Amino acid sequence: MNTALAIIIVVAAIVVLVGLALYARHRHDVKTDAYRREASEHRDLAKITEVEADRRAAEADERAARAERERLEAEQQRFAAAAQRRSADDLRTHADDVDPDAD
Repeated sequence: MNTALAIIIVVAAIVVLVGLALYARHRHDVKTDAYRREASEHRDLAKITEVEADRRAAEADERAARAERERLEAEQQRFAAAAQRRSADDLRTHADDVDPDAD
């Protein structure tokens, strides 16, 4: 009877240990899946944030290009205005040179 009781206790202990091991494995798998989901969500959020940053950078590049075009256009207009001013001065000087009444 002592031997049978010892065998029953050992078998029960093994069953409990196997049950605990299976439960621990299941908990580990559940946590691992949760970490995988969390990592996936973070990667998705990172991708969305990256796309938004790329969009903003593209908008900034477009604004910078527009500003550069406007700067070049203003510079061109300034040169054209200076050329017109010189032309007007030359015409005025020529008119003064040919005018017999101009002193």
